[in-house]
Amino acid sequence: MRMHEDRPRDLLINDASYPRGRISHTLFDFDGTISLIRYGWEEVMQELMEEMIAGSREKAPRELREEIALYIDESTGILTIYQMQWLEEAVRRWGMNPEVLSAKEYKRIYNERLLEKKVDQRVGSIRDGASLQRFLLAGAREFLSKLREQDVRLYLASGTDHVYVEREARLLGMDRIFGERIYGALDDTEEYTKENIIRRLLETELTAGEGAVMLVAGDGPVEIRAARDHGAVALGVASDEEKGQGWNPRKAERLENAGAHILIPDFREADAVLALIQNAGTPSRGAAR
Repeated sequence: MRMHEDRPRDLLINDASYPRGRISHTLFDFDGTISLIRYGWEEVMQELMEEMIAGSREKAPRELREEIALYIDESTGILTIYQMQWLEEAVRRWGMNPEVLSAKEYKRIYNERLLEKKVDQRVGSIRDGASLQRFLLAGAREFLSKLREQDVRLYLASGTDHVYVEREARLLGMDRIFGERIYGALDDTEEYTKENIIRRLLETELTAGEGAVMLVAGDGPVEIRAARDHGAVALGVASDEEKGQGWNPRKAERLENAGAHILIPDFREADAVLALIQNAGTPSRGAAR
């Protein structure tokens, strides 16, 4: 995707072949799509993987650092345990560290570090009364409200452990919006992967009648590919999490390559997104305001 600084764009059509009609169900990714509480998780995972693979070496080789960065970028959105399984395999493959831990142990260490370095401070500030808007992507709450007004059934899914997703969703007031339809990761089962949630919804719940469509919104290629595989509209959220709004060109390229039908930097263009999906007209590639 070519992003031009002199021509800001708030909504892009990447593939106009998506289904159109009344939205009956919407599945949202959580971290990076709605919540900013875990912003910076990639840095924590990068540091952990370099340390565990390189072992006693003072600095990981450049090739290793690049391999890890590429893997993290491509695996955004999958269950954390799967990423730690990759780490376990990589420690064995590189052979620099004789101590190889289990994927579950790597995950435990990663979660502890992420909580310590990023999450706990933000959770504490919310509990102390900080504005929730600091930890929500711009326009997210308003977009969810518009969908609820249209009686759309809303679902929340994450590769983060279920206990953390529930806690952070509750802190942000998302439990009042999604109710019991919040799904996080469970270590020993694939039941709550985003792909399987989407599949179950399409097979068992998307029965609202002819002309109904399902929308999947996320900032990772996993949910975008799953949406396309199951006939849903794939809405890629290419967010700059540090600012809480605006484009992240790297995310935009990643989501474009994954096949997102529509790309947005945040949810401030909610009306335009809904119009593109629920109107019969065929939009052209480019900006929509």
